[in-house]
Amino acid sequence: MSQHGATELEHQEHHVVGPKVYLAVFFALMICTGLTTWVAFIDLGVLNPVIALAIACFKACLVVLFFMHIHYSSKLLKLTVASGLFIFLVLVTMTLSDYISRAWGLW
Repeated sequence: MSQHGATELEHQEHHVVGPKVYLAVFFALMICTGLTTWVAFIDLGVLNPVIALAIACFKACLVVLFFMHIHYSSKLLKLTVASGLFIFLVLVTMTLSDYISRAWGLW
């Protein structure tokens, strides 16, 4: 502890992100938005929602990493975000396994 009772973790330096990074992420998000719109007008059958969700996941990763500053955070915070994502995927998997295992129309 320091002389004023603050821990060392409170005095860690914060990473300053320049405007170039924010502009690059912004343009990447705009390109992905345009790509999503373009793909929506192409008939790819059952792959349309898969491609749209893949682009949306990529955009969400960009937002979480750069706008929420997870990319420059500690390993503990990265682990927290990853565990939240893991729990979300477990819940989605359990929901889909229940949905797929039902005998629709056989009752």
